[in-house]
Amino acid sequence: MTTIPALPLRDGTTIPALGLGVYKVDDATAEPAVATAIDAGYRLIDTATLYRNERGVGRALRAAPVPRDAVYLTTKLWNDAHGRPAARRAFDESVERLGGPPDLYLIHWPCPARGLYAETWRALLELRDEGRVRSVGVSNFQRDHLETIIADSGEVPVLNQIELHPYLQQRELRAVHADLGIVTQAWSPLGRGAVLADPTIGQIAAEHGVTPAHVILRWHLDLGIAVIPKSVTPERIRANLDVFALTLTERDHDRIAGLDRGARSGSHPDEVN
Repeated sequence: MTTIPALPLRDGTTIPALGLGVYKVDDATAEPAVATAIDAGYRLIDTATLYRNERGVGRALRAAPVPRDAVYLTTKLWNDAHGRPAARRAFDESVERLGGPPDLYLIHWPCPARGLYAETWRALLELRDEGRVRSVGVSNFQRDHLETIIADSGEVPVLNQIELHPYLQQRELRAVHADLGIVTQAWSPLGRGAVLADPTIGQIAAEHGVTPAHVILRWHLDLGIAVIPKSVTPERIRANLDVFALTLTERDHDRIAGLDRGARSGSHPDEVN
């Protein structure tokens, strides 16, 4: 079984560098997908209130042949639960659906027009300080959002989960993360499939005798970026772990660096509320 490396978080804990994302996976399908992933060797599962599959994820974790504390679980607070009372209530509801607390709880989007993300961040810090969740972080936060919550609370998130792939390499935001000691985690690491068809990625894959997905995932890992590719296909879930047998060259990295277009497959964080 493949051993997935862990990345250190600033609170003294660690997170697996590669995990399974279950965005747009219904509750019934999430359960066997998570079970397959755990059986294959995955030890990180990423879900969210928005995904409406926390119950299925929880069932799979309870039925898993490994202890609960052997699998790192992330879930996220949705946009309608900003503000301290709503955030605490949303956390309780996620815990109930999951059948226990997550290891990492994230604010899914900053929703700047609501003006509540700093208060919401303080609510997550309270949950952590009460021992109800081990680690807290954010998702889709831009530099100004990070600066706001850090100035307000004096606390830095352990992780920021952002859209990141060869067409959207987020160099400036990754540099901010590096300066602050925040782990970068990529959602949509394959650009919702668009990057898989890129000719340069295809050429590198052919040269190494691997799939385009392997090239893209290895690129993320080489940059120290945690990655959570989504799949419900058992063969693909297992195949993604083969990425650890691949070594990209400096020339490969140079070619991929040239693919950055600043092209999002999802929404810009300032537009989500």
